[in-house]
Amino acid sequence: MAKFELKLPKMGESVAEATITSWLKEVGDTIEADEAVLEIATDKVDSEVPSEVDGVLVERFFEADDVVQVGQVLAIIETEGDVPAAKTEVAEAEVEEAVARIEKSVESVKETVAATQADYTSSERFYSPLVKNMAREEEISVEELDTIAGTGKDGRVTKNDMLAYIEDRKSGKIVHAEIKKPAVKAVAAAQSQATPISVNGQDEIIEMTRMGKLIAHHMTQSKQTSAHVQSFIEVDVTKIVNWRNKIKKSFEQKEGEKLTFTPIFMEAVAKAIRDFPLINISVDGDKIIKKKNINLGMAAALPDGNLIVPVIKNADQLNLVGMAKAVNDLANRARFNKLKPDEIQDGTYTVTNVGTFGSVFGTPIINQPQVGILALGAIRKVPAVIETPDGDFIGIRQKMFLSHSYDHRVVNGALGGQFVKRVAEYLENWDSNREI
Repeated sequence: MAKFELKLPKMGESVAEATITSWLKEVGDTIEADEAVLEIATDKVDSEVPSEVDGVLVERFFEADDVVQVGQVLAIIETEGDVPAAKTEVAEAEVEEAVARIEKSVESVKETVAATQADYTSSERFYSPLVKNMAREEEISVEELDTIAGTGKDGRVTKNDMLAYIEDRKSGKIVHAEIKKPAVKAVAAAQSQATPISVNGQDEIIEMTRMGKLIAHHMTQSKQTSAHVQSFIEVDVTKIVNWRNKIKKSFEQKEGEKLTFTPIFMEAVAKAIRDFPLINISVDGDKIIKKKNINLGMAAALPDGNLIVPVIKNADQLNLVGMAKAVNDLANRARFNKLKPDEIQDGTYTVTNVGTFGSVFGTPIINQPQVGILALGAIRKVPAVIETPDGDFIGIRQKMFLSHSYDHRVVNGALGGQFVKRVAEYLENWDSNREI
């Protein structure tokens, strides 16, 4: 018999910890390789941790709702035969050395935890050692720390919350000279002043999901950060509709993928961003960060009805086949909560298809720290004036609206309008004889 350590895997460069939401296997259960053992949640995405080996779960080191650091051992799986030598067959000297390092690390962690807890024991809120260390380094008092709104489970303050707060603090957006009330008490006071909500016996009270809370916080923060303004343009996509109807069956037979309108629109957006690179930016205080890569976010529906934004990396380098495969893959895995944390990070511009729900157009909220988002309206048959050398006449055309929301702090009306107009031009000038 050999024992295999199941560790919390790395889940993207900015993800250092995760919360265990549930165990899918109990001690004594038989586990197959690649079978999910537990479910975890990060500030970015929910995911499963699979086993790398066949065996029996013999020990668990954490329970549901525990916060675990990347690389920590979650459980022990006992296997029949030997686990590959690279993982378990270690010389005794190496084992002793490893144990010594671990003991030393444990003592160091204990000292760090003791030091950080000593400073924040007066708080009624829970703070991880990492958050406390960050607070100590930035000389944030316990009273000030209590004012920070947390986006983690049960309102816990996460590393990203601290980074955002520290950035706002340094840029002068937050004045921290004297803070009297903790966030919990301040929120309670604000709620007590708000218009009371009447609840009777027939009303149903529904707790917001963890993802719902994160989305609510993210949307509110975006509206408070960016000066939103919109530009709208109507696009004639008759050529695209007719071309897609003509080739979609052969495309699916040849590529094994369905060709929807989304990759066609994504291709046009990527081309327009190359023409107007100042749409592909983010803001850092008084500085503008011009992004080298064009990473398109694509709003997709989750099983619980919420939305998530997987990212197509280097979208401008994909041809239409590659774009279709990327769109279909991300959309399908989003429906089954199979996205990886790094697949929803580093987006530089976002596209959302509100037409899927029948909306003619919408005014989407910018996905921070980006400065623009494009909403695709429903494609409709409408009467339109058609210009010909022999005169104008009325005909039936396939049309849709594009709604471009952008951050007016750094994107003026001319740039915002020219960008969405360029997207429309790419769509209206579609080559009806294009081959895949």
